[in-house]
Amino acid sequence: MPGSTNGSTKAMGALTVGGLVVVTAYTVAIGSNGWLWFGWVVLGLLTLAMVVSQS
Repeated sequence: MPGSTNGSTKAMGALTVGGLVVVTAYTVAIGSNGWLWFGWVVLGLLTLAMVVSQS
C-alpha cells in the first residue's frame, strides 16, 4: 500500500505546518510557551523521519 503511506506522510506534513501556524499565533497573541515549541519540534522530527523512511 504505497499510496496510503504517501497519503499519511502528506497528512503528517500538513499537521506539522498547521501546528507551526498555531504555535506561532499562540506565541504572538499570548506569549511564548516552551512546551508548545518542544511539542512542535518533536512533531517535526517525526514528520522528517516519515519522509526519510519513504525514500
